[in-house]
Amino acid sequence: MKAVLLKLGIHDRDSFFQFCRQFLKFGLVGVINTIASLAIYYLFIAINPSLYLVGNAAAFVVTVANAYFLGRRFVFDGAGESIWKGLLKSYLAYGGSFLLGMGLLYLQVEWLGVPEAVAPLINLVVTIPLNFLVNKFWTFG
Repeated sequence: MKAVLLKLGIHDRDSFFQFCRQFLKFGLVGVINTIASLAIYYLFIAINPSLYLVGNAAAFVVTVANAYFLGRRFVFDGAGESIWKGLLKSYLAYGGSFLLGMGLLYLQVEWLGVPEAVAPLINLVVTIPLNFLVNKFWTFG
């Protein structure tokens, strides 16, 4: 357990609280992005339910840019490389979880019968912690 904490940069009480604050800020940015993403997604399925994958892709493009700029400003305190390099890393980082989410979304809707409106909410349990760690250690590391 101690090795995991050290890998996360947690070596004392202060660094633990700093990690927790950072995760909470990331979560707040995530709430904003989740609302925006779901609004875009639900707009597409309101137009035509068969557009659920297109809506998910459109939401991804818009909210990753937003996540990067809010993350850079409020979560990771301007850390990282140049804006363009950081934005590219952010799209790559979120792209991995996007592909995972798309696969899970397809599996849930097409194979498991989960409603299109519920499946993306289930995916958040996997993608939020994954995105935090990748952004903390790679995009802004």
